[in-house]
Amino acid sequence: MNSCLFCRIVRREIPAEIVHETADVLAFRDVRPVAPTHVLVVPKRHVAAVREAEDTDGELLGQVMIGARDVARSLGLAAGGYRLVVNNGEEAGQTVFHLHVHVLAGRSLAWPPG
Repeated sequence: MNSCLFCRIVRREIPAEIVHETADVLAFRDVRPVAPTHVLVVPKRHVAAVREAEDTDGELLGQVMIGARDVARSLGLAAGGYRLVVNNGEEAGQTVFHLHVHVLAGRSLAWPPG
């Protein structure tokens, strides 16, 4: 059985504050937020990173982005704006190797990030 942290959250082996769920996607609050709103949107099926996605994963990747949109809508973020971040690999800052989209909002977010 996969011991990936996010797979364990998907299987409900580790508690998380879930804010959105579909058949393919789970969204939960980050335990170390970097913004007042910081939610992680993950596919329920393990995909380590975008670079590991297969051509046949297009629908799943789309469902993750739709999940991020739905999280933003349900939390009332759409009007003020929000940022979606996907880190792909260690040098990009990925620390959990299960594809995830960060939904960040609630403060001014500078570009480029620091």
